[in-house]
Amino acid sequence: MDESREIHINVPVLTRVEGEGALELDVSGGQIDNLKLRIYEPPRLFEKFIEGYECDQVIDMVARICGICPVAYQMSAVQAFERLFQFDPGPWVRDMRRVMYCGEWLQSHALHVHLLAAPDFLGFDSVIGMAADHPEAVRRGLKLQGLGNDLIALFGGRSVHPVGVRVGGFYKAPAEAAVADIVRRLEEALPEAEALVGWTTGLEIPDDDQTFVNVALTHAQDYAIGEGRLISDQGLDIDIAEFDAHFREIHVPHSTSLHAELDGKPYLTGPLARLNLNAERLPESVKALMEGCGVDFPSQNMFHSVIARALETYLAIHEALRLLRDYRVPDSPARAVTPIAGVAYGCTEAPRGILWHRYEVDAEGRVTQARIVPPTSQNQGRIEEDVRLSLLNLGLDKDDATIRLRAEQVIRNYDPCISCATHFLKLKINR
Repeated sequence: MDESREIHINVPVLTRVEGEGALELDVSGGQIDNLKLRIYEPPRLFEKFIEGYECDQVIDMVARICGICPVAYQMSAVQAFERLFQFDPGPWVRDMRRVMYCGEWLQSHALHVHLLAAPDFLGFDSVIGMAADHPEAVRRGLKLQGLGNDLIALFGGRSVHPVGVRVGGFYKAPAEAAVADIVRRLEEALPEAEALVGWTTGLEIPDDDQTFVNVALTHAQDYAIGEGRLISDQGLDIDIAEFDAHFREIHVPHSTSLHAELDGKPYLTGPLARLNLNAERLPESVKALMEGCGVDFPSQNMFHSVIARALETYLAIHEALRLLRDYRVPDSPARAVTPIAGVAYGCTEAPRGILWHRYEVDAEGRVTQARIVPPTSQNQGRIEEDVRLSLLNLGLDKDDATIRLRAEQVIRNYDPCISCATHFLKLKINR
């Protein structure tokens, strides 16, 4: 390609993404000379907002960072404070927090797989167009998302920015009748989640293997969601308090979102990384479903993330049922906690990957300094590298519409949340 031209493609109404961004490619001699995923949303300054507030207030405040994964922010925060205060919430609280977190995984994954990612694989511009040919898939997605929202609201009082989590437990325990109704709906949804796995494996997924570093939490017994150690497939195995010794956040000139590196390199966090690193921790029924899906995990094809999300959707329902079937209202949903001054660390698995919190807390339980590292900003470097490699595999001699579609598909495949860190899309190609 010896032509030199600039093509402007503007998308005035962004579809199937949250937030705003732009992609710029410089192509010459059949190679990509420059690739920048530009994020230009202004900083939201949440870390500064929460200074001076008590821990329980902070738990509710950080839920406002994201309307899709508020539970993740609350769970990383409450874990950090209880860890600093040397408080063990006990098995009931720990189990019910896992259930609430499963609700978030369920609603987020169902939304992404059916409404955001599926149109890319099926050749539609939006889920509205897709609904005419695939009505049952759209209905399933909406049903599973609604069930996840209701599972969050069961413990959080509401599904968007829930308010039920506190240091020491929950403000209120749900009634047994309400839990029994959710259990019935979860049992009805389990076969649909199983069918979803088969449906995703039937999608036309590009053959696009790459080499990348996987990072996730791991737990000694369970598939890690709300707690664990940080590991990678390159030998990392650390306590979450050691995050700063290995991971580094950096500013890049073309983005208001920070990038993150592990030992100087981009890395992947999220469903595919979790499954690649923790498949042996899956319950037997989920493991059997994974082994029969026709994809060999660990996988180096980022497009297999859609299948990983489907498997985690099934897992979320499975785990919620396991923990709720023998539910009983406790004597108290929370216990009193005495604050301790110090530095608090929390890290849990948001739907999109690890969400790390660090707080400095005074003796009265007020936050004096905060730092939050969301999963989407951690994936920024990997997204750019994935777009570069995927477009090279596709072929840069393709027309601009084809290149743009593949770039969008790659970025959407990460389910990035620009409200937390970033999203997409205008495309500028310099040939």
